Amino acid sequence: MRKVIFLDRDGVINVEPGHYTFEVDQFKIVDGLFEGLKTLKEKGYEFIVITNQGGISKKAYNHSDVVSVHNYMHGKFKEAGVDILDIYYCPHHSINEKCICRKPDSLMLEKAIARYNVDKKNAYFIGDNHRDVLAGEKAGITGIQIKANDSLTNYLNKIN
Repeated sequence: MRKVIFLDRDGVINVEPGHYTFEVDQFKIVDGLFEGLKTLKEKGYEFIVITNQGGISKKAYNHSDVVSVHNYMHGKFKEAGVDILDIYYCPHHSINEKCICRKPDSLMLEKAIARYNVDKKNAYFIGDNHRDVLAGEKAGITGIQIKANDSLTNYLNKIN
């Protein structure tokens, strides 16, 4: 079974500017992210990104915009020597439709847990919003809420 850290995207991986991040030139890595991830990698953790992208539903951007940003993000991770197992995103928004993948629901997590044989006792969901913690709890894993745009290194003591 795998030890996995699930990561929210906006505010944890990239700087949350207060509006949708859907263009590569807007995507800025949060200071200390890779330092923190490398420490966790040394402890045997792997990484999966779980993100709501409701701007698709609201027609602020589209799937190809998200894919472009995720390809760019994946490249930045690779440059830093950190692998991403997978990226899951929910394109829905509660103002337009109901779904069970959008956080705080847990379908994205549940799919990843099953697909990657994740050990729930050795898994965490790190997010900058309470809905991330709730999604983790619904999936049976520990949620850790951090301050948006804060260095992951400030929270490493919460992970075994």
